[in-house]
Amino acid sequence: MKTVHTMRDANVPAPSANWCLFLDVDGTLIEFGDSPADTRVDDDLKRLLRAVDRNLGGSLALVSGRSIENLDAMFAPSRFAAAGLHGVERRGLSGEIQRAQFADAVLDRARASMRAFVDRNPGAILEDKGAALALHFRMTPHLEQSARRLLSGIAADLGERFHLLEGDKVVEIKPSLVNKATAIEAFLLEAPFLGRTPVFVGDDITDQDGFRAVELHGGVSIAVGDRVSAQWRLENSVAVRAWLERIAAMGDQRS
Repeated sequence: MKTVHTMRDANVPAPSANWCLFLDVDGTLIEFGDSPADTRVDDDLKRLLRAVDRNLGGSLALVSGRSIENLDAMFAPSRFAAAGLHGVERRGLSGEIQRAQFADAVLDRARASMRAFVDRNPGAILEDKGAALALHFRMTPHLEQSARRLLSGIAADLGERFHLLEGDKVVEIKPSLVNKATAIEAFLLEAPFLGRTPVFVGDDITDQDGFRAVELHGGVSIAVGDRVSAQWRLENSVAVRAWLERIAAMGDQRS
């Protein structure tokens, strides 16, 4: 059985300048909002991430269900290495965005069905990411069962090229051949991530692939909250920030 540690343990791994760090965003760095569009990133978090990225030689990457365009807008003026849409798109330090190839039109019927559901149920939200579609019911928790039934049927109709991702008050359809693990694996093949010990922090079922990826490379997996299991655990996004402060402080200790 996997041993799970909390930040109260005396033997929490000390930050290392040889780490490369992969961070989920919603539920990990910031608390969930009622709608993805309502979420804001404060300036203190932006400054903290820049300090962490600097101390790790530029090897910090955001690994999120959001699009890279959305992440850039949220964390502006910084542009971190990033994987968006759960690995469908990825940008290393070269600045080039690589995207999984598939026919957008395949999702047209799914998009129409989900939009009709939202129109019938005020408070439900369709997040159209182009390559993926997410149905949020955080403001309408009574719709959970009907939302999951709808998306399960859509996933079955789409076939094996797409699959269902179930998150915290959200269900999503995305291409099945890519995930957060494939994105992390790709990062680990290129500088400045190459040769470093990978660390991944996430809070949701969608992050479990990422946990397994870093563990297979001898790295560190850290769950936020109690929805998923990893080697280590942080209580919430406030605890994540406190932990990141320790990495940011490495520069002060060396000076």
